[in-house]
Amino acid sequence: MRNLTLLTDLYQLMMMNGYFKSGRNETVGVFDLFFRPVQQFNYAVAAGLAQAVEYIESLKFTKADIEYLKSLNVLDENFIQYLQGFSFTGDVYSVEEGEIVFPGEPILTVRAPLCEAQFLETALLNIINHQTLIASKASRIAVAADKAKVIEFGARRAQGPDAGIYGARAAIIGGCQGTSNVLSGKMFDIDVKGTQSHSFIMTYNSELEAFRKFAECYPDNCLLLVDTYDTLKSGVPNALKVFAELREKGRRPIGIRIDSGDLAYLSKKAREMLDEAGFTDAIIFASNDIDENLIEQLKLQGAKIDLYGVGTKLITGAGVSSLGGVYKLSAVEEANGSVRNVMKISDSLFKANNPGFKNLFRIYDKESRMAFADLITLRGEEIPKPLTLTHPVERYKTSVLADYEIRPMLKQIFKAGKRVYKIPPLLESAAFAKAEKARFWEEYKRTAQPHIYKVNLSDGLYALKQKLLNSRTY
Repeated sequence: MRNLTLLTDLYQLMMMNGYFKSGRNETVGVFDLFFRPVQQFNYAVAAGLAQAVEYIESLKFTKADIEYLKSLNVLDENFIQYLQGFSFTGDVYSVEEGEIVFPGEPILTVRAPLCEAQFLETALLNIINHQTLIASKASRIAVAADKAKVIEFGARRAQGPDAGIYGARAAIIGGCQGTSNVLSGKMFDIDVKGTQSHSFIMTYNSELEAFRKFAECYPDNCLLLVDTYDTLKSGVPNALKVFAELREKGRRPIGIRIDSGDLAYLSKKAREMLDEAGFTDAIIFASNDIDENLIEQLKLQGAKIDLYGVGTKLITGAGVSSLGGVYKLSAVEEANGSVRNVMKISDSLFKANNPGFKNLFRIYDKESRMAFADLITLRGEEIPKPLTLTHPVERYKTSVLADYEIRPMLKQIFKAGKRVYKIPPLLESAAFAKAEKARFWEEYKRTAQPHIYKVNLSDGLYALKQKLLNSRTY
């Protein structure tokens, strides 16, 4: 496990130094990590908690770290001595990996002494922003693919090794069934997939010879790349010859891959050719700059594709350069026990955060068992039956639920610095994401102009927010 303790911004250490010098080290801060509205994402799939936990548990300033910090000449000697014994002693609450989350909802909450809570910001945002972005993109692609499977193929286009490794992990949570990334497969017990390259085919004197050699090597895993020269005049006919030879030997070919050209037209023609030759169970695997938008267009055009290999546009979160997650202070608990709820008001309303130490609930319609709304409350606030849900801004918009199911979404991860939560296996988180996504109506999951899901503030939280808005101090 790498020591990522110095994966922080200098200003975090400078603020910690300030807290330490002013005697506020026993003051407790409550910080929420959430994401702001993103035009392309109406929902997100939370991911990265496992790596966030590893980071928190391994926090330790090494001797080399301390010497480096001394060399910066911006931190007091007493504070640097404090860092030599630094560890996390606070509480962390988080949604589980695979949870469907919406803008403004606390994905993760840290309650800890100010120095500790402040220090976590940069690394937590780095980890959760990235993996949640990729999991969310993967989810949109999987929704578009519907019954077709999706394999993550993006390692060579990822922005560095970590982005490729952890992006593959996040893609599985979001809905991919496997990855081409072998290291990710080893690290996270992910199903790894591979096919055939154009270079393998071009090293032989003919495409047919290359196909035969590949089939000799992989008689039970023969998936042939058919677009090196001419998909319909050469690739598919040669593949059919090799498939027939395999069938005579009692083997069953997997199918073909198309990596260029008009995927809708080529897949339809290839399907006809495969079926006419008796290979009705051979799959058609498509790749080539695929994303959710192209998949939806291909489906409209009747494409016959069973499996998508999605690389660049998945692993880079194409269309959304960053999730836009932020980490904001919502409450201050002084050493004398007094609590002050705070919020960033800002000149831009969408940048204002929700104050206080909060909880998050998902409410399901009792009859359909489908998700109806989310509710953000203050900790300890009672939720009545019947429940009146009120729009967080347009308070005249209400819904009354006489009977409902409710699920608390925030789990305690750390208590007084000790982890109290067991990270589930990756595939379990992926299954949770799939099951929970199935409890949302299709109109919420549309990739274009989705219906807006209701995220409500409780009466107590709304009243607190208005109080702080109307009693600004400068």
